[in-house]
Amino acid sequence: MKTELLSTNQRENATLTMSSREIADICGKRHDHVMADIRKMLDELNLNAPDFSGTFKTAQGNEYQCFFLPKREVMILVSGYRIDLRAKIIDRLEELENQQKLPSNYLQALKALVESEEEEKQTLLLENQTMKPKADFVDHYVEVGTSKSLRETAKILNFPEKMMIECLLRDRVLYRQSGNLLPYQTVHSKELFTVKTGTAEHGHNFTQTRVTGKGIEWIAQRYASELGL
Repeated sequence: MKTELLSTNQRENATLTMSSREIADICGKRHDHVMADIRKMLDELNLNAPDFSGTFKTAQGNEYQCFFLPKREVMILVSGYRIDLRAKIIDRLEELENQQKLPSNYLQALKALVESEEEEKQTLLLENQTMKPKADFVDHYVEVGTSKSLRETAKILNFPEKMMIECLLRDRVLYRQSGNLLPYQTVHSKELFTVKTGTAEHGHNFTQTRVTGKGIEWIAQRYASELGL
């Protein structure tokens, strides 16, 4: 297919068009005959031929006149051609329409992808900024390898003890048994809590749930809105 140039008017409108050169190639007709058909059609439709005019260049750099027709005018033109030729033109028009849609859809998809990645990046940045003070806060008060009682944990986090316990019960992190607060036995909870048992000074047996350093950090993160961290 020879290199073809749109007229100024068509370039500005960016309307889907088919050149008279391409119509001639697809239909196996001489280009000058197709040009004559187009002039006759435009005259009968009372349309201004220069509005559809353009040029194409050959490989040798020679420039020739041609027409660029919108879909409507193409369909009118080929309505007088053989059915098999009309079918070829219709197929080509559909192909051009699909090609025209692709860049727009692709750019929209690319734009959405970039926006999504940017939002994710901003979310991660905000999370990191939010989590760092929490981690620093916990590290300041909790020594590695130590654990704290629920009351001590509440004081460290400045979290009302009753509210903290209600949250942990509500979210099925802890449960009550014989007056004791115990953690549900899950792989995750083993990293967050330890259960200490023993005998008190007066000979009474006791069971106490204690919160590990990782557990305090988890509570701070999980209930950040309640803590205002």
